[in-house]
Amino acid sequence: MLIEAAGLAVLAAISPTALLLAAVYLGSARPRVTILVYLTGAVLMSLVMAVVVLVLLRAGGFSLPSHRTIRYEFRLILGILILLAGLFLARRKPKLRAGDGSLDTAREGRGIVARLVANPAPYTAFLAGILVFAPSVTFIAAVQVIATSRTDLQLTVAGLALVVVINVSFVWLPLLAFLAAPDLTTRHLAAFNGWLRRNGRKILAGTLGAAGLVVTVDGLVGLIKKG
Repeated sequence: MLIEAAGLAVLAAISPTALLLAAVYLGSARPRVTILVYLTGAVLMSLVMAVVVLVLLRAGGFSLPSHRTIRYEFRLILGILILLAGLFLARRKPKLRAGDGSLDTAREGRGIVARLVANPAPYTAFLAGILVFAPSVTFIAAVQVIATSRTDLQLTVAGLALVVVINVSFVWLPLLAFLAAPDLTTRHLAAFNGWLRRNGRKILAGTLGAAGLVVTVDGLVGLIKKG
C-alpha cells in the first residue's frame, strides 16, 4: 500500500511550475523566508486536501471488504480520467512565448500565479503555495490508495504524511540544496528550469500517462479477480 501510494505521489510531485517558483523565490531578496513560507502554503494545502479526500472515501465505505467492487470501479474510472488528462495535455498545442525560457520569461505570463511571482514576497509565496499545490488527479490517486486500504490509524497517518512530503518535494529539496550551497543551487536551478519550461508539457503528459496506466490496470485487475 505504502509503495503504491509513494509511487503515485512521486508522479504527482513532478510539477515544472512548483520548481520554477522555487527557483524564483530562492533568487529573491529574502530567499530563505520566502521559500519557507511557500513551503508552508504547499504543505498546508496538500495536508488539508489529503485529509478531505481520505475522509470522503472512508465515509463512502470504500475501505470496507463489502465494497471491494465499488473500490476497484472507482480506481478504474479515476485511472481513465488521468489517462484522458494526459492525452489532452499531450495533444494540446503549446502557447508561444517571447524569450528564451529563462526565469525572467516566467514573470511575463498571465494568470494569478504569474502575478504573485512578479513581486516575490512571503505573503505572495504563501498564496502561490496554496494555488500551485491544489490537488491534482495524481495526488488524489495517491491518497485513494491509502483511503481504500484496510489500515489502522497509525499506518494511515504515516501513509498520508509520506504522500504529503513527497508531493511537496520540489520545494523542500531545492531549499535543502540552497542551504548547503546557495550560489551553486541558484545557478543550476535557473539553468535546469530553462530546460524544464521548454519540456514541461511533455513531462506532465508523460507522468499523467504513467499514473493513469497504473491506476487503470490496478482497478481492472481488481474487478477481474473479484468477478
